[in-house]
Amino acid sequence: MTDSVCVEPRIIRIAAALLIGPDGHTLLVRKRGTTAFMQPGGKIEAHEQPVQALARELEEELGLRIDTAQARYLGPFCAPAANEPGFVVEAEIFLLQICQSVCPAAEIEEVVWVDPLIEPDVLLAPLTRDLILPFYRRSLKAPA
Repeated sequence: MTDSVCVEPRIIRIAAALLIGPDGHTLLVRKRGTTAFMQPGGKIEAHEQPVQALARELEEELGLRIDTAQARYLGPFCAPAANEPGFVVEAEIFLLQICQSVCPAAEIEEVVWVDPLIEPDVLLAPLTRDLILPFYRRSLKAPA
C-alpha cells in the first residue's frame, strides 16, 4: 500500500491589468531574466487593496500613473505561474484604457503592444495565453 500525498499548490496573489491602448492593442511585459510575456502588475502586499497594489506596480514598473477610480474590476483569474514552478497565480484583474506612453523600469526588461485578434509571436504566460487574451477577444466579439 502506498501513501499518496496531495500537495496543495502554493499561491501568489497579484493585481494585474488588461491595459488597452487607443488602437485596441494590449500591453504585455517581460521581466528581466524570464522569457514569458504577461499582464503588467505584481504582488499584493498585506496592507494593500488589489487596485492600490496595481497602481503602485504600474508606476514602479512602467512609470504609469493611473486613476484607480478608472480601473474597472474584471474579476479573479487563476493559472499556473509562468516563472515559479509549483505555484499558482491568483490574479485580481482590472481593465484600464490608457493613452500615455510607458517605459520599462524596475524588473521589467521589455514591453510589447499586441493585437488581441492576432496570436502574438512571443511566449505568453499561462494566465495571459489561456485566460486574459481569450477573455479580451470574447469581449471584442460581443454585441455592444
